[in-house]
Amino acid sequence: MTEFTPIASLIGGAMLGIASVLLMAGHGRIAGVSGIAVRMFPPYLDKEAPGRVAFILGLVAAPSLYAALAGGWPIITVTSKTFVLVAAGLLAGFGSVWGNGCTSGHGICGLSRLSPRSAVAVVTFMATAIVTVFITRHVVGG
Repeated sequence: MTEFTPIASLIGGAMLGIASVLLMAGHGRIAGVSGIAVRMFPPYLDKEAPGRVAFILGLVAAPSLYAALAGGWPIITVTSKTFVLVAAGLLAGFGSVWGNGCTSGHGICGLSRLSPRSAVAVVTFMATAIVTVFITRHVVGG
């Protein structure tokens, strides 16, 4: 069972919201992680590439900062087989490319801008996630 962490979730959500607003206000850019990540490489190398790299490095460094402040890493148990994790990663990447954005771009930034395309994307990936969890937990028995 997943732990209920309302305070940590509220703080994390507020930090995501603030970061998204600052990126939009300061640079006119949407905080979509997949779009930022893909634009770190050619042919997108431009004067904004260092900012993209800093954004991704912040995502990578944040767990280490948390571990340093909290006194250790949280215990995480992954019970899925490697091929399932690889397939899930590839499907998520494909969905991100096919949907012209990821959960952060559509879910946080798109919905806040009342984008109809983002609303459709969020409904689609949330419905897919719900069906996937139901099938894996109740039909397949995973």
